[in-house]
Amino acid sequence: MPVRSFADMRAQVRARGAVRLAVAGGNHPSIVAALVRAIKDGLVSAVEVTGDSAAIMDAIPAPLRAAVTCHEAGDPKACADGAVAAVRDGRADILMKGHVDSTAYLRAIVDRDTGIRAGGVLSNVTVAAMPSYPKLIAATDNGILPAPDLAQKRQIILNTAPLFRGLGIDPVKVAALAATEKVSDRLPATVDAAALASESTSGALPGFVVDGPFGYDVAVSRDAARVKGLAGSTVAGDVDLLLFPNIDAANSVAKAWKFHGQAETGSIVLGARVPVLLNSRADSADRRINALLLAMVCKGA
Repeated sequence: MPVRSFADMRAQVRARGAVRLAVAGGNHPSIVAALVRAIKDGLVSAVEVTGDSAAIMDAIPAPLRAAVTCHEAGDPKACADGAVAAVRDGRADILMKGHVDSTAYLRAIVDRDTGIRAGGVLSNVTVAAMPSYPKLIAATDNGILPAPDLAQKRQIILNTAPLFRGLGIDPVKVAALAATEKVSDRLPATVDAAALASESTSGALPGFVVDGPFGYDVAVSRDAARVKGLAGSTVAGDVDLLLFPNIDAANSVAKAWKFHGQAETGSIVLGARVPVLLNSRADSADRRINALLLAMVCKGA
């Protein structure tokens, strides 16, 4: 059965056992709160965290401190490098962004000599559960690639394979989004969408059914698809993954889900050796836990 909520996800990953977590920069109440919850809930068995060791350990309840190893790091680069090293050296299964800026964090991940990029491209995906849609829905890329080209869009789709495999979704229905359903050389997003749809039909994207170009309305609404003469599409109105033409559109929609759609969300980065959590520094402990659940789903796939 496909996973349809974060509650389902939690039940699934808890049955598989806890993971080891590396955290880049633990000096923030919401990060400590997320770590404490993850340990208490049995999601995490051990944490390697960088930052102000004394402050972090003081904030961890005494009964949980045995699960936490702190590494002193005085700036964002040192925090990020230390957490990435824990993953690279096999001491952690998942990498989490704490209170460090995204630039330092991502640079540590993609460093040619000391990073953990697996090859290809890194891409961010946000998964949402919200009352207005009957199943989980995902958006990509909303955090890494500003304006992906066709080859990058192809890899962005393929990067999500372990996530959807872990969620039990097969095939994955992908809508390649644009401003219109008509292919036009004046709108490169429509040309890329048509190319990806053609590749999907030929079997070049195994496990995925890609259609488009679609407007957002057609992707999520069967009524809109019918009105626009696209009711015959297996993707229209029943999408699992929204592939956006650029980071501006993807990021705006994912944030709109949070603030206007009453969505429960989580975000992860795919394409590294392990799942990577790239939370906003403003994200709550709940969203950090949701991101951890997504990463655990990937690890178990």
